[in-house]
Amino acid sequence: MKFTTLHWKLLRDLLRLKGQALAIAVVIASGVMTLVMSLTVLEALTSSRDRFYASHHYADLFADLKRAPLGLVERLETLDGVSRMEPRVRAPVRLAVTGFDDPVRGVMLSLPDGRQPNLNRLHLLAGSLPEVGRSDQAVVSDAFAEAHGLVPGDTLEAIIDGRETRLLLSGIARSPEVIYQAAPTDMLPDYHRYATLWMNQRALASAFGMEGAFNQLLVTLQAGADADTLIDELDLILARYGGTGTQTRHDQQSHRFLEEELAQQRAQATILPTIFLAVSAFLLNVVMGRIIQTQREPLAMLKAFGYRNGELARHYGWLAAAIVLLGWAAGVLLGAWSARGLAGIYSDYFRFPEMHFRVPPWSMALALAVAGLAALTGTWHAVWRAVREPPAEAMRPPAPQRFRRTWLERSPLGRALGNESRIILRHLLRHPTKAALSVTGIALSAGLLMMGAYQLSAVEKMLDLQYRQVMRMDIELTFGEVTPARALGELRHLPGVLAVEGWRRVPVTLSHGHREYRTSLLGMDEQPSLRQVLDDQERSQRLPAQGVMLTRFLADHLQAEVGDTLQVAVMEGRRQHLQLTLTALVDEPIGVGAYLQRDTLNALLGEGPAISGAWLLVDGDRQDALNEALNRMPAVAGIGQLAVAERGIRDYMDETILMIALVFVALAASIAFGVVYNNARIAFAERARELATLRVLGYSRSEVARILLGEIALITALAIPLGWLFGTGFSALLNQAFTNDLFRVPMVLTPHAFGFAATGVIAASAVVAVLVMRRLGRLDMVTALKAVE
Repeated sequence: MKFTTLHWKLLRDLLRLKGQALAIAVVIASGVMTLVMSLTVLEALTSSRDRFYASHHYADLFADLKRAPLGLVERLETLDGVSRMEPRVRAPVRLAVTGFDDPVRGVMLSLPDGRQPNLNRLHLLAGSLPEVGRSDQAVVSDAFAEAHGLVPGDTLEAIIDGRETRLLLSGIARSPEVIYQAAPTDMLPDYHRYATLWMNQRALASAFGMEGAFNQLLVTLQAGADADTLIDELDLILARYGGTGTQTRHDQQSHRFLEEELAQQRAQATILPTIFLAVSAFLLNVVMGRIIQTQREPLAMLKAFGYRNGELARHYGWLAAAIVLLGWAAGVLLGAWSARGLAGIYSDYFRFPEMHFRVPPWSMALALAVAGLAALTGTWHAVWRAVREPPAEAMRPPAPQRFRRTWLERSPLGRALGNESRIILRHLLRHPTKAALSVTGIALSAGLLMMGAYQLSAVEKMLDLQYRQVMRMDIELTFGEVTPARALGELRHLPGVLAVEGWRRVPVTLSHGHREYRTSLLGMDEQPSLRQVLDDQERSQRLPAQGVMLTRFLADHLQAEVGDTLQVAVMEGRRQHLQLTLTALVDEPIGVGAYLQRDTLNALLGEGPAISGAWLLVDGDRQDALNEALNRMPAVAGIGQLAVAERGIRDYMDETILMIALVFVALAASIAFGVVYNNARIAFAERARELATLRVLGYSRSEVARILLGEIALITALAIPLGWLFGTGFSALLNQAFTNDLFRVPMVLTPHAFGFAATGVIAASAVVAVLVMRRLGRLDMVTALKAVE
């Protein structure tokens, strides 16, 4: 391609505007980075999930029940919509690992003797499946094996249905149903204290009292099958066998957590790049408009020499395109680097056989298209307005503006100000549009900083609320079967126990109108202290004698208000259909639930005083003695330690959400610097003649500097309150996008967030002030004072 005059001019403009171009490119790179990073993670997780599910035949439906004969399966296989069906035994298990004193819980799943199941097949990483006829062999989940350094041939002590047995590990495996290997009551995996194991069908059935029977059914659907109809038919047939309701993949913990992570990545790929690129479009519009305004004379000369409007428009379009391409390239590289960093984190939490983090070409193309559209939106008006002026008009200097004394100058305050302050105020008041654009640009960057600070403080608030106010116990015990409430007396006499509260949980389906949600009713003491329920003011609430309390998120999902009647279908026991009044709302940051008094729940179920588990407050110095005592209790199916759960979720937040928030804050800080720097450079270029004139009139360099820096300081001061307003809106938008039924980050704007936004902008302004001072010191007054008269 032959270089023309316009090409050389483009290169000179880029070199002359390199600082401003780099500042704008940083803004664009930030938006592209967040987009590419989110799309790369989304693509990697989605493709890994789809491959694993398909290759290992992950079931579509899961039906839990008390006990049904294996002969029932032949009848169920004839139902319309069934493609494959796999009955199995599922049993809670407690484990003892040599050299590890903490309680370990898990779940034991059956395998067809000596072979892979038809559904939810295992991906063996080491060893083999249990041999036919062996009742002492088991396969263990890989994460648990890694945490304890287990290999095939090692042994574990297991308690199944109250009976102790020694297991020989025949293999280590992963499964599509436990990609996310967390205990049912936990938010996050604890690989040291929770395991999934697989045994031969006959061995596990014998150990759990399930000979010739099953208590869980896996189903895959035929193409085009009506899942809802099949679920209703299965529930109807399995009800007499203690069925607790057929669930879809969405109700399975592993799949559910993965889906929520994918949803968050989609939200992040939509919201954050949109905000960043909207700021860059605004900035490009301001910068290009002012740059073109300073090039009226060269632009007119080019038109006089015969350059057409289209050629000149393309010239400035290429100027914007060069900045966009620079920002896009940097953003793609940073996005790929960030996604690679996240790869190690996600591989610890989502146990796929393989997971490749490669930047999809379509994501790079999309990022370029979005960034280009933002640039086009931000520049076309300024370019078109410049090139459409006739050459003779453009070659004239701008008509002198008509000034008059402003209201501020006529006020007592204005008369009290010194000359430098009046010059600053006069310039801003006589150019309100430019001043407003400058204030808005800096305010947007302050809003981004505030949104980053909000993420950091909101996550900490969420965890503090959940583990300091809601969950105040030290240990959560789960019994294998519903147990008489008198067991609480036995627990109170265990070593180190300071307080005990029992709870009763029953799976239910809540309905209101046409909306329904599968959850559980949790029965507690009238005034629980170890597991509190809070209102929107974070005050502990007393459970009503009648009716039910719902978390606010669940009530909104059901479109139910206080005083409405809810339909409650109990999914175990006699499977009653109840009507309960919604009496109050609960505000909790993690999970959703329905709460009522335990005595009331026992009465509704037609049972005596009964509990499903207990919460314990314990003396930490006697923890080991208590663990030993609990391990000797056959009725205890699971022992959950809240301190461990809290530590796990904090580690997860630190590694994912908080790490991303810190990267976001760094990007927002760079954008703040870019916006402030561009405003200062443009203001300096526009006022170079005025500043030189003041020097000629006798103003010292420090006095002239105070005028320019005072203007920057005043604009920054005006931008900070507006930035707080933008930040509040950005934070609310992000909060809404990340709200789901697993957790809800509270909308908490602390003084720290406001102060962080203000400090970030002030710091950026201070750095820019130093750079402007250096440029002011090199001001060529003779060149600056030359102008067309």
